[in-house]
Amino acid sequence: MPKVIPFKAVRPTRDKVGLVACRPYQSYTQDQRESRLNYNPFSFLHIVNPGYKYHKEIAGKQRYQLVKNRYLEFREENIFIQDPQPYYYVYRIIDRERNSFTGIIAATSIEDYKANCIKCHEDTLTEREINFKEYIKTVGFNAEPVLLTHPRNKNLDNIIAEVTKDRPEYEFTTTYRDTHYLWIVKNTAYIEKIENAYKEIPALYIADGHHRSASSALLAEDTTLEEKSSNKVNPYQYFMSFIIPEDDLKIHEFNRLITDLNGLSKEEFLIALDSYFIIENLKNEYFKPLEKNQFSMYLDKEFYRLTLKRFSYKFTDALSSLDAQVLYNTVLKPILNITDVRNNKRIAYAHGKKDLTYIKECVDSGDYKVGFGLKPIAVEEMKQIADEGLTMPPKTTYIEPKLRSGITIYEF
Repeated sequence: MPKVIPFKAVRPTRDKVGLVACRPYQSYTQDQRESRLNYNPFSFLHIVNPGYKYHKEIAGKQRYQLVKNRYLEFREENIFIQDPQPYYYVYRIIDRERNSFTGIIAATSIEDYKANCIKCHEDTLTEREINFKEYIKTVGFNAEPVLLTHPRNKNLDNIIAEVTKDRPEYEFTTTYRDTHYLWIVKNTAYIEKIENAYKEIPALYIADGHHRSASSALLAEDTTLEEKSSNKVNPYQYFMSFIIPEDDLKIHEFNRLITDLNGLSKEEFLIALDSYFIIENLKNEYFKPLEKNQFSMYLDKEFYRLTLKRFSYKFTDALSSLDAQVLYNTVLKPILNITDVRNNKRIAYAHGKKDLTYIKECVDSGDYKVGFGLKPIAVEEMKQIADEGLTMPPKTTYIEPKLRSGITIYEF
């Protein structure tokens, strides 16, 4: 029974939101970043990349302080405003492929996160947790919601249907051709109904944002005992989330690219694979896996279908049946000697929005020796991993929607 509460968002004025909102900093090429920074003075990129003003790369605590300075400048210039009361925010994205994602932006509880009422399915890196905790502690805000999901709830659907009958506060289309809508839920009856509806849901699942939620939990531990004992809502005990029904999620796979065959010839490698897989040479026929425990492989200008021989593999839990783990247990570790899939330089990843042509091009270029295509996992697989307290291998899922920064901001 998660605690999901309204909050007083800081957000751009209606006339500037389309100029402020931006994708994550790392998703832009250098030329794209420079173009936006040179010609759009309202872009949120100016806040997260404050060194650009001085033509200098700035890192660490100095960068954190400059991010805070830029943010406060945007506040002082009234590019951002803050709502006077805590509200929920109905947010909708319709992407260029006409996929629609609709949910509620709200504050979710750190205590629920610690009590496993908000469930994880990925490992986090301690160093990244600490760095991001120090970042948000210094800047005093978080501009990127954690993406949470749950089974579809009719009460929430009905409320959202009513709210979205009115004109949205925001409606803008990006140069990437995604259209964004935001409705502010000010009606006190709706606010109460939304809060009660979330109480009907046994648990929420993190779809994207494990490091952001973990860092928020670390920051909450830094708050004083006096703050924790106050009757007021302590903003450090919550983190901003975008919560959507699980059937709205779009889950893509991450495919694998390997630089070499661990000293094996092509024939020796195929013989090693034969212990685990039924191998079909498809020549030039593109093949994308359609079934669980089935893989595509591109090697030496030919595609192969690999189907797991079940008698050769032992399934012990939800993790062992996950395709990314099957590939690790049968190929990456025993044959190719790749044990650390997070840090080994011999393996690279390509998310499933890049089709098999990309895998083929990478291998044909000579940069990689072999590529493997996986089937996207189902939401139920992700939830089962979380329910069993397990964690997926790195780069198992690429989940949409991908959210823009700067549309709603959570201040501490």
